[in-house]
Amino acid sequence: MARHAQRTTSGRCRAHHGRSQGASVTRLPDAVFFDRDGTLMEDAHYIKSPKQVRLLPGAARAVKRINDAGIRAIVVTNQSGIDRGIFTVEDYEPVKAHFEELLRADGARIDASYYCPHHPDFTGACNCRKPATKMFEDAMRDFGLKPSNVAYVGDRWRDVAVSRQLGGRGIMISSPMTNDEDRTRARADEIETAGSITDAVDMVLGLTAANKRA
Repeated sequence: MARHAQRTTSGRCRAHHGRSQGASVTRLPDAVFFDRDGTLMEDAHYIKSPKQVRLLPGAARAVKRINDAGIRAIVVTNQSGIDRGIFTVEDYEPVKAHFEELLRADGARIDASYYCPHHPDFTGACNCRKPATKMFEDAMRDFGLKPSNVAYVGDRWRDVAVSRQLGGRGIMISSPMTNDEDRTRARADEIETAGSITDAVDMVLGLTAANKRA
């Protein structure tokens, strides 16, 4: 498609939970919005070749569990390397295709992908670069989703902060890219956190009891 944001289809740690807008939802969400780099695959800093794609441990199994539960699995990703001139849209597409191919090899499926190519230092502010909401709103419109019954999973505050604006349940997982500022902002926003993608999916599926932070 020719619009921005663009849509393309196709050791565990103990989780710690805080109160969030979506914490009272008792039924399964209609969709989970997954971040990509650092959440489902290794963040190699501006991935421009399929050869750089490496799924993170537990990622395919996590997505498959969401598929098997009848929940849509949707990727929403910032790809500012395009605006920076590090890679092109034509580079992005085969990376996306290989990423989804690796998931399919393990029985997992991504229902749709949305990406933002912008960076404010190059093209100014946009309404799609996370933590902005446009990509999520586009997906909700495309799939007829209720903002109150979706979940967001990512390794940065910006991946899940939209839960405070649109509703739903944000769960921030821990990765090497999760910095102290992300953790501080998540605590301030009372966003739930999890030690891994596996723990986050346990929470989404209601397999882990919520505990308030001390």
